[in-house]
Amino acid sequence: MTAATRPGPIAVWWAAIRPATLWAGAVPVIVGTALAVAEGHRAWAAAAAAMLGALLIQIGTNLVNDYSDFHKGADTDDRLGPARATAKGWLSPRQVAVGAALSLIGAAAVGVYITLIGGWPMLVLGLVSIACAVAYTAGPFPLAYVGLGDVFVLGFFGIAATAGTYYLQAGQVSLGVVLAGLAVGALATAILVVNNLRDRHTDARAGKRTTAVRFGERFARGQYIALVLGAYGLVIAAVLTGNAGPGWLLALASLPLALREVRALRTVDGAALNPHLGATARLELVFGLLLATGVIAWP
Repeated sequence: MTAATRPGPIAVWWAAIRPATLWAGAVPVIVGTALAVAEGHRAWAAAAAAMLGALLIQIGTNLVNDYSDFHKGADTDDRLGPARATAKGWLSPRQVAVGAALSLIGAAAVGVYITLIGGWPMLVLGLVSIACAVAYTAGPFPLAYVGLGDVFVLGFFGIAATAGTYYLQAGQVSLGVVLAGLAVGALATAILVVNNLRDRHTDARAGKRTTAVRFGERFARGQYIALVLGAYGLVIAAVLTGNAGPGWLLALASLPLALREVRALRTVDGAALNPHLGATARLELVFGLLLATGVIAWP
């Protein structure tokens, strides 16, 4: 790569942390905070700490992924997705590893403050989250390489982040909070499914056994549809069962965006999936903001 085509230092690191995916860390915190605020809990310092911690873990996960996929051969010149900093030679593996370590150390530091507020449940959640951030693509049993990446995203960027944020401010967790976390997590997992669908051929050659590799293209497309529409089904179910107020239904205003992506994911393939990766992330953001607004405005 020539100097003319190489991005500047800030642009390189910005690309390495994968900004389009950061909404997956931010949205559950926004929703969890909205649920707490709707019930009269306004612990803004705790909410800010939860947001910072979630984003640092997301960034750390992305950098570990960049480092590990490069070493395992999953990121090559025939990759169809956005450029990866290590694979392109923009950053050395050591630089990316240091960046990942600093991000997770920062998350741990924030976790100390969170633990002082929320007690041992927050300590356990923080330790597990940081461990999973590393284990997602690194270590002897990398989750993404054995088809468990979807479970990690749904669990952490859905239930754990939403319920953890709510618990930190309210001191308890309800079934409604868990359902909200599942809805948000379903859309976060849908982002991963687009990524795995696009990369299924290169992942298979690298031995990365994602669900798209294990079960095939048709399964991945069906999984995407089930996750996206399932998020709306969870909102409706929460309201109908009395676990949520009618304001939750405001999230359904984003359904046209969801249906557009669902239609596209039935046929679009290869590099043409890249715009839909960002579109799914934006869908999660719009869904989360509408849900949070409805929760507060009409409990």
